[in-house]
Amino acid sequence: MSSYFYAFLSRMKYINRWALMRNTSEETLSQHSHEVAAVAYALCVIGNRRYGRQYNAERAALLGLYHDMPEILTGDMPTPVKYFNPEIKEAYKKVEDSASEKLLGTLPDDLREDFRFLFYKKDEDAELWKIVKAADKLSALIKCIEERKAGNLEFAKAEQSTRESILAMALPEAQDFIEEFLPGYELTLDQLT
Repeated sequence: MSSYFYAFLSRMKYINRWALMRNTSEETLSQHSHEVAAVAYALCVIGNRRYGRQYNAERAALLGLYHDMPEILTGDMPTPVKYFNPEIKEAYKKVEDSASEKLLGTLPDDLREDFRFLFYKKDEDAELWKIVKAADKLSALIKCIEERKAGNLEFAKAEQSTRESILAMALPEAQDFIEEFLPGYELTLDQLT
């Protein structure tokens, strides 16, 4: 049997994010997922080293890498639309679940259950999904900073509200990331080196 799972995964590079906003630089789902995975790993390491957590950093990175895979079939639903009201949020969840099942169905039968945790939030991964959510928001904040630096004021409100939503999560790991790593995104390559 041929499996189309990784052919679908490869198509993440064709899905653009931030469709409702003018972008100076397009961001693909593939780029975003890579960044979320890297930041999720960092948040877990910070939590384990500084706050006595027992996060599985590698698993969090894997969840981050695959967290938006259903969007290969659904496209990137803009946050203001997705969360406009409870009915839309619930309907979109059903669409995402349907896309997840479609993607899982492209795997060989004997591998399917080994991938299911990447699409559905299980209780055993609840803390890791919070980390991935924080990493997702941090990735969005990074995009907002990059757009502002390029002179695009279209992202100003998104930057403010995203930063506030991260702080509202009250995750010290995310706050540490903001304090220690985010300032670097304000610099040019010459300043970094």
